[in-house]
Amino acid sequence: MVDSKYMRRALALAKRARGRTSPNPMVGAVLVKRGRVIAEGYHMKAGTPHAEALALVAAAEKARGATLYVTLEPCCHTNKRTPPCTDAIISSGVSEVIVAMEDPNPHVSGKGIKTLQRAGIKVESGLMEDKARELNLAYIKHVTTGLPYVTLKAAMTLDGKIATPEGQSKWITGPEARRVVHRMRSDADALLSAIGTVKADDPEFTARIRGGRNPVRVLIDPDLDVPDRSRVLNTPPHTIIVTRKGGQRALDLRARGVGILQYEGRLDLAWLMGELGKIGITSVMAEGGSSFNWHCLDEGIVDRVVFFVAPKVIGGSESISSVGGGKSFRKLEDAIGLMNMRSRMVGEDLMITADVKKA
Repeated sequence: MVDSKYMRRALALAKRARGRTSPNPMVGAVLVKRGRVIAEGYHMKAGTPHAEALALVAAAEKARGATLYVTLEPCCHTNKRTPPCTDAIISSGVSEVIVAMEDPNPHVSGKGIKTLQRAGIKVESGLMEDKARELNLAYIKHVTTGLPYVTLKAAMTLDGKIATPEGQSKWITGPEARRVVHRMRSDADALLSAIGTVKADDPEFTARIRGGRNPVRVLIDPDLDVPDRSRVLNTPPHTIIVTRKGGQRALDLRARGVGILQYEGRLDLAWLMGELGKIGITSVMAEGGSSFNWHCLDEGIVDRVVFFVAPKVIGGSESISSVGGGKSFRKLEDAIGLMNMRSRMVGEDLMITADVKKA
């Protein structure tokens, strides 16, 4: 019970850096001695000191004989911009380290724990591991596969519609749900959408919350149809256009600071995720229309769905469904499966989150 109390504090500290540490994980650390917290810290940004190092510096000589609670296995390698945390822990005189989860990074992956144990430090691992993993799903997927973690978001009515037959969609959900969406954007490295949404709504795709961080925009635009006055071209931060077109139009966009990622034939979304992973994007939030949602799910790039359901009914066969424009499964057993479904009320809307079952 006491150990869980301090690990919960370490996890809470780690969460303070949501959306700030990529491609690094979020990590929190708490130093405890004689039943009292003597120092704590959390990793704030890639390239800055790690959580353990910050806590140890704050504790100074008081760290000798203390117990360190940390949400992720301390690093032991030099393939990064900061020194190994295991060296700092050993030299500090800490007597025990309690770790929530091992680091899946191949450069660490249990080696940090063994280094500490060889130095005579008692180490326990696995306390509140499920919560530590949930905190760093994007980091875990990227460091083990090279691919970003993809969350698909959609806002719909109770009957599953995202727009009227005329395309009206503002606003299906209430202001509280929209604030949650902006927080989700702030937590993501990149926001993925398609040209149809840009033409219909001219969105900024920014995180309009206090202290928010705007994601990189990735726009699927096969024929480079994006209007020059579109907000995605004229609002910071960076926009990357995924297209099969080149020529002068592509050169002009590059001159404006727009990234161009070209493909041939039909776009393979799995290939696109690989390309985004190569440039250090660990998390993607997918926001688009009915057909876009279907292709993301059908091509297997989605890890999690977040559906906001408003207490409204549009009805009608011509209204636009949340997921459509593709093939229909003829058998229920062939449908895309979801698991770990949970829900909560956000204002008057219902927020449903679920993980996608992988084949």
